[in-house]
Amino acid sequence: MVRVHSVGICGTDYGGYLGKMPFFSYPRIPGHELGVEVVAVGENVENVQPGDRCSVEPYINCQQCYSCERGHTNCCEHHQTLGVHCDGGLQPLYALPARKLHLAANLTYAQSALVETLAIGCHAIDRGAPQPGDNILVIGAGPIGLSVIEFAKLSGARTIVADMNAQRLAFVRERMGVTDTIEVKGDGSTMTRLTKLTDNKLCDVVVDATGSHRSMSSALEFCAFQGRLVYVGISQDDVQFPHAAVMHRRELTLLASRNALSKDFARIITLIEDGRIDTKPWITHRASFDEMIGEFPNWLKPESGVIKAVVDLD
Repeated sequence: MVRVHSVGICGTDYGGYLGKMPFFSYPRIPGHELGVEVVAVGENVENVQPGDRCSVEPYINCQQCYSCERGHTNCCEHHQTLGVHCDGGLQPLYALPARKLHLAANLTYAQSALVETLAIGCHAIDRGAPQPGDNILVIGAGPIGLSVIEFAKLSGARTIVADMNAQRLAFVRERMGVTDTIEVKGDGSTMTRLTKLTDNKLCDVVVDATGSHRSMSSALEFCAFQGRLVYVGISQDDVQFPHAAVMHRRELTLLASRNALSKDFARIITLIEDGRIDTKPWITHRASFDEMIGEFPNWLKPESGVIKAVVDLD
């Protein structure tokens, strides 16, 4: 049993609110980015004890299917994400499997709630496997894209970020230290800018974090020969791309990235503790539990400048 102190709000929650998230069912208590305190444990629980501060891994896996047997717990065949497929943590007290709690004694509760967002980017970069000196393009500079950028930088690859929103790109340059950005204008200039930045090589790894089927359909064009494209965003629309001229000719690899693994949470907590990931720029908006209903619609507005909103239940 945990006491929930902080809940991060992400695109999944916004999509559920708008009726656009394909995996949502209703009614549903949201909340899967959680910073919690352990208040009680059941028999044979040894990894946590009352009083522990933890981040929550919100991917409930069955531990018995073929995916789980091979260690792919992020895509369990009977997967349930807290706050999406089953009720989440936007409530004061919440019962969880102890194996889904990760000790975060040196993090604030709000930082602990950020770990899951960062884990999405961590897993996406692991899927793309960029190497030092590679060119990596991250398309989309929303919260998921920003989490991808954090780990793209840590990989040693040269990171380039593209987005339609000039304000987001300014944030990437000024707060995340990525100097190579491209504002997408829909006039073909994205490719021109990219070829100049990469000396016509294009990118060894492209990660599309937009959730837009149009962006996802065109993202292969930015891949170098033998490049890898990772879809970390989700679209309900069909994604289409040229096979012979691009996919086959360049011998590209197409990858999906879903959720994250337990090891990612432990790694991220250590990276934050060591100061290798700075969480200060992330949390731009906060609200109490009572204020959230009134504030939530405002966070959907682009002009609000939300990067990450956190609900404090204290």
